Amino acid sequence: MTKQLIFFRHGKSSWSTDYSRDRDRPVTERGIAAAKTMGKLLAGANKVPDLAITSSAVRARTTLDLARKAGDWNCLVEVNDDLYEAAIEQVLQVIHQVPAHHQSLMLVGHEPTWSDAVSYFMGGGTVRMPTAAMVCLEFEVSAWHQPDYGRGTLLWLLPPRLFT
Repeated sequence: MTKQLIFFRHGKSSWSTDYSRDRDRPVTERGIAAAKTMGKLLAGANKVPDLAITSSAVRARTTLDLARKAGDWNCLVEVNDDLYEAAIEQVLQVIHQVPAHHQSLMLVGHEPTWSDAVSYFMGGGTVRMPTAAMVCLEFEVSAWHQPDYGRGTLLWLLPPRLFT
């Protein structure tokens, strides 16, 4: 049995907009367009996850919302504060708590955590995730508490610039 895990980095966010906290930074027009493109792409490839868990940051939640609407995704969504400024251990805790009946999971969040997590699950190497990119890993496991270091196989990495 296999499980698929998609890491989705938030769309390009604004550094010039007036915001009180980093987690409040909005997505730029470029980020909006990229999120919509990736949402349609995932739907067209029939790879919409069963469950999507997003960081509580505005840019991550907005990216997921735009992708879902553009691709007409029908998946469950959760917001998790632990994915904002997360360490690998926090990402693992979130993944390990997902019920086994979900075959595919998407996590929406941030750099450098996403690149580090992909490298961790592949057992090494260097990965760079540009804004609004998606990476899909596959695990030969039956439950979400089993993914760990070196157990993931990279299926694809899709940066939005290839599709715009």
